[in-house]
Amino acid sequence: MASEALSQLWYNATHNLVPKRERTEKQKPLLVSLSELNLRQWAEFWTGWLAWSCDAIDFFSVSLSVTNLATQFGRDTTDITQAITLTLLFRSVGAVLFGIISDRYGRKYPLILNLLVVSVLELGAGFVQTYAQFLAVRSLFGIGMGGIWGLAASTALENLPVETRGLASGVLQQGYAVGYLIAAVINLTLVPEQSHSWRALFWCAAGISAFAACIRLCLPESKIFLQAREDAKHREEERLGHKNSGVKKTQIFFRETGKMLKHHWMLCIYAVLLMTGFNFLSHGSQDLFPTYIQTSKGFSAHDATVMTIIGNCGAIAGGAIAGWGSQYLGRRLTIIVFVLITAAFIPLWILPSSFGGLAAGAFCIQFGVQGAWGVVPIQLAEMSPPAFRATFPGVAYQVGNMVSSASAQIESTGGEHLKTTISVPVSSTNPTGEKVVPDYATVQGILIGCVAAFLLIVTLFGPEKHGYEFEKHRAAFEEGGGDDEAMMDDNVLEGRRRTDGDRANAEDRLSADGASSDEKGREEMVERV
Repeated sequence: MASEALSQLWYNATHNLVPKRERTEKQKPLLVSLSELNLRQWAEFWTGWLAWSCDAIDFFSVSLSVTNLATQFGRDTTDITQAITLTLLFRSVGAVLFGIISDRYGRKYPLILNLLVVSVLELGAGFVQTYAQFLAVRSLFGIGMGGIWGLAASTALENLPVETRGLASGVLQQGYAVGYLIAAVINLTLVPEQSHSWRALFWCAAGISAFAACIRLCLPESKIFLQAREDAKHREEERLGHKNSGVKKTQIFFRETGKMLKHHWMLCIYAVLLMTGFNFLSHGSQDLFPTYIQTSKGFSAHDATVMTIIGNCGAIAGGAIAGWGSQYLGRRLTIIVFVLITAAFIPLWILPSSFGGLAAGAFCIQFGVQGAWGVVPIQLAEMSPPAFRATFPGVAYQVGNMVSSASAQIESTGGEHLKTTISVPVSSTNPTGEKVVPDYATVQGILIGCVAAFLLIVTLFGPEKHGYEFEKHRAAFEEGGGDDEAMMDDNVLEGRRRTDGDRANAEDRLSADGASSDEKGREEMVERV
């Protein structure tokens, strides 16, 4: 067994890094595929994107408020970052809970419930009065937050054609950067202008999450999930003469889940290792960045927020470009390229002392980090056991988050033990014009470098199912639906294609009728003239 595993790893590294040419040639051009998307597909994608953006706004509310929270509760930076650690620890619980509910009951209502839970807990965090209350609320918040990614990714990607999923993956993942950007803008403009200070940021985040839940409520259930449910219904009636009860389907679902774990345990371990590296990379370069800029470089909170905004612009660009490129270069090769870009720009991240240099470093590092991250949603979706597209990616993501949950505290503790001296205005507290501060620059540089090396190795030897059509797979709540080869009946798939074709033809006829009406109107106008 060990020799087979090693042989597969070597094959992955040497033969499966770039997608086969014939596979990419069969795909439609990207612009053609995008032009053929209907309104429902666009709406489902942007709803998933919005949910993921809300997740980021809610999470980074703490990162952007570390200094204010430390003042509020009379604690140091390490104590405040404990709230970040607890949130990340409990996210895996939410991923399991909401992922199972979604794969069993659908994409729509589990995501709505998840967003409302997040909204209530984020609102509550804005009213806490003690440090203990804050830690308790943020721990519960981690459970709610943990479910968002898996549900958002399945909602956004599974209804899109294969040709668009690379670009869609990059844009979806950078909803997180957009959320961070929105939180930074609120922190820069609203928070300093009113008396509630950091609390206003949490209240705004709660309102945006509630708004996202309302938007999802207005849209129908995922078409792919409805199709799988209809296929299961026909199969049950043919085999049993009746439909299985809800309780029976739930029993089947958990039985299929157990079979999946027994068969794919090595894939589960690999996915957790991959996401551990990715989460260390993102949290190591984001969570303490404002604190690093203010403490180790001596800039104001305003300047730190502006640099954060610039860094997230790089993240958005990197994610979209990497997602698009992965459709042609392959998922893993694109990740490797962007991790190398990240490693190359570490010196620009930590060495400059000017605003321009540090802002450029933030842009370039986040371009690389979030570029690599832009491939993650589709890479996980394609390599996941297909009947568990909400549970498997979400749990792998959040268990990786749990393992990397102490990244902010690692950097904070490292900064306490590794000091540097910066120049400050001469004053009674600093008569020499110098101040000893934590050296977060060196600590972050070491951490990001080590994680980048780890990610390169894990990605190189990992699996890839580039262009896998997971939407054709059966659901896990029917007998045998969790098997990798369990595909839906051709009649159901053909019915879906006919429905899509009829809709497209109807839209074409409407367009043609509209064009004919416009032409007729112009002719009548000419006659009157």
